[in-house]
Amino acid sequence: MKKNLFNILVVVVLALLLVGGNVMAEDSLAEIKEKGKMVVGLDDSFPPMGFRDESGEIVGFDIDLAKEAAKRIGVDVEFKAVDWDGVILSLKNGMIDVIWNGLTITPEREESIDFSQPYLENSQSIVVQADSEIETKSDLEDKIVGVQLGSSAVSAVESEPEVLDTFQELRKFSNNTEALMDLQTGRIQAVVLDVIVGRYYISQRPGQFKVLKDDFGGEKYGVGVRDGADSFRKALNNALDEMIADGTAAEISEKWFGEDIVLK
Repeated sequence: MKKNLFNILVVVVLALLLVGGNVMAEDSLAEIKEKGKMVVGLDDSFPPMGFRDESGEIVGFDIDLAKEAAKRIGVDVEFKAVDWDGVILSLKNGMIDVIWNGLTITPEREESIDFSQPYLENSQSIVVQADSEIETKSDLEDKIVGVQLGSSAVSAVESEPEVLDTFQELRKFSNNTEALMDLQTGRIQAVVLDVIVGRYYISQRPGQFKVLKDDFGGEKYGVGVRDGADSFRKALNNALDEMIADGTAAEISEKWFGEDIVLK
């Protein structure tokens, strides 16, 4: 009898835990609103998505989008710089509420976190010095190629082992700025990074770099949220839809890119 009672209690406790977990997931928006703010994790050296200006303030395309979305959800926004290689862990352990910083939607990431609807198209471009003789991926044979540690550029390059195996080295940097500095000084011969970021750097340093027509494949950006945070993700998608519908997203895009490149 005692054994049966114990078994019943175990089943009841497990059921309560499961229900509680579902309630917590469904109350994700309420938790954000109760806290009064949405904490955005980002790499603060990732222009034009999110970076520090000359005064040290964090600015960028994704920064403006996040501020507007938070306002429409009814909360403040806080930006927290985190190590990009550990950004998924920072989201999962609750240090941040979203990753909003040119985050590529990949099958690997979808296994551990959820995403908003995609809002930008991107590709993994190859940037070289303006006078480089490198024109295609095949020209990267015996070259040192740079990527940002933890970025989708790493998986994009590794998904083409027939190209990767020809490199002298795939060198990983903590951020794209460091990789491009080494490209500028000739310590490496190419950098694989988001085309949106690559073209921004080129516009800031005319005549120094060029983007090849060849690339390592297309992708889409989304906002990363914790797995199961369904009500919060729905509110985020609603805010994005409103911003696209009323032209606010287009205005932000034109400010940073000179044109509207937001996905409709």
